[in-house]
Amino acid sequence: MNWQDYIVSDKEILLGKPLIKGTRISVEHVVGLFGQGWDEKDILENYPTLNKESLKAIFLYLQDCIKDGLLFQPSKRIA
Repeated sequence: MNWQDYIVSDKEILLGKPLIKGTRISVEHVVGLFGQGWDEKDILENYPTLNKESLKAIFLYLQDCIKDGLLFQPSKRIA
């Protein structure tokens, strides 16, 4: 799977945040839902424009971001 087929960015929509293609749903929003305890079923039921492939694409996108160092590294806590 190529995440670029599902994730796009347009500076005219949500200030250029990465979105699921054909929607105004940001990658950030979906990741936040998972972080709040939503599961795949909850997300797909509440956001019918998404599908399993678009959710998989989000994680592939994030994997590439981490691999390429595009995300900030958490700073070490000094006790």
